[in-house]
Amino acid sequence: MKFKIIKDKDPKMRKRSEPVSLPLSEEDKATLDFMLNYLIKSQDDDYARKHHIKAGVGLAAIQIGVLKRMFVVYYQSESEVVQYQLVNPVIIESSVRLCALKGGEGCLSVDEDHPGLSHRHYMIKMKAFDALTNQEVNIKATGFEAVLLQHEYDHLDGIFYYDRIDKNHPHEVKPNEEII
Repeated sequence: MKFKIIKDKDPKMRKRSEPVSLPLSEEDKATLDFMLNYLIKSQDDDYARKHHIKAGVGLAAIQIGVLKRMFVVYYQSESEVVQYQLVNPVIIESSVRLCALKGGEGCLSVDEDHPGLSHRHYMIKMKAFDALTNQEVNIKATGFEAVLLQHEYDHLDGIFYYDRIDKNHPHEVKPNEEII
């Protein structure tokens, strides 16, 4: 499977992705496997340099031109590898407390720099089908992982991280917000 990361200027990126039929088709499972493998390879410095790709920790299907409600996540925390192939995710709960990444967010589909804080919920609970484990999952995420899941989830609705930056006060910290 070969694909190209679609950039934010493409009108398709602003479309709402469609729900995915379960059980997964072979094509959808192959797409998710390919996407996860891409993320893993993107974090290998030699591979990324050789193939001129940016390292990523999340990738939504729409970013490769597939208008379906699914995304993958892959990163290594201090204690474990976190990886998901989430299909039809739904945020079922979120905290009032907010957070933002100190250095701002980035995106494989965004080449321009958009400085500022993308305000997110510090904690979310997400329900989805995880194609990696082939079962329904309930994920409670805080901090960085919550930001990552919300970032990818936004792609499914045509939203970019920079849409969440206050244009008039891009670096202003909200009263109930933690900078992480």
